[in-house]
Amino acid sequence: MDTTKELEIAVEAARRGGAIVRKYFKGDYEVHEKAPDNPLTVADTEADEAIKACVLEAFPSDGWLSEETRDSPARLSNPRVWIVDPLDGTKEFTQHIPEFCVCVAFVVDGVVQVGVSYNPIEEKLFAAARGNGTTLNGEPVRCTPLADLSKATVLASRSEVKRGEWEPYESLMTVKPTGSVAYKFALIAAGEYDATFSLTPKNEWDICAGTMLVEEAGGTVTDRFGKPLTFNNEKTLLPGLIATGATLYGPLRDCIKKISGE
Repeated sequence: MDTTKELEIAVEAARRGGAIVRKYFKGDYEVHEKAPDNPLTVADTEADEAIKACVLEAFPSDGWLSEETRDSPARLSNPRVWIVDPLDGTKEFTQHIPEFCVCVAFVVDGVVQVGVSYNPIEEKLFAAARGNGTTLNGEPVRCTPLADLSKATVLASRSEVKRGEWEPYESLMTVKPTGSVAYKFALIAAGEYDATFSLTPKNEWDICAGTMLVEEAGGTVTDRFGKPLTFNNEKTLLPGLIATGATLYGPLRDCIKKISGE
């Protein structure tokens, strides 16, 4: 399908959201706790409103799923749905660590067709449409071709590292703690690092845009059990993830299975 307009709108919406995030970065704002270790700021909510207005002005009949918008079951019967995280990596944002991004994805019949992730502090805009490859600031990028897990640099959640969840893997690969799962996906799509995985459930909005970026950059994304991902599900929580260049996927998946006992 031709998603030229959808990609244009996704980029515009991500930039609008990113401008709001940039405005508040290192500024004064209140931080609320939606849940333990899950902060919320005015940057999240204002960026969400700006992205939603941009998208639904262009495509008023499309469905909508966002971390910061009350969910509606109406999206489940809509074949066209936008899946958004207006600020993935709020924890890093509040700590003034520029490892976060604005995520805008477009899904048709459960399959992601367009993905945009924008880091407004680093000025990195990652974009992909199915069948058209992935770009970083307009230039084509690819996942690394690495196949040797012992030489891989694998991006890990800071929280998971602090909890000791990565200790069994640290002698088998280079583990690099990094913020925002969406930003990890984007960096892997750009070939800056080799892989990421998490055995902790993630929501669709955390990884939908990034899945498109990695797949169109020649990589592979599955849940932690090796199953392909679908989106716009009634339950948005997915059972962990693996994202990597295609040649590294097998060795990494085998390693996870062995250590986790799956």
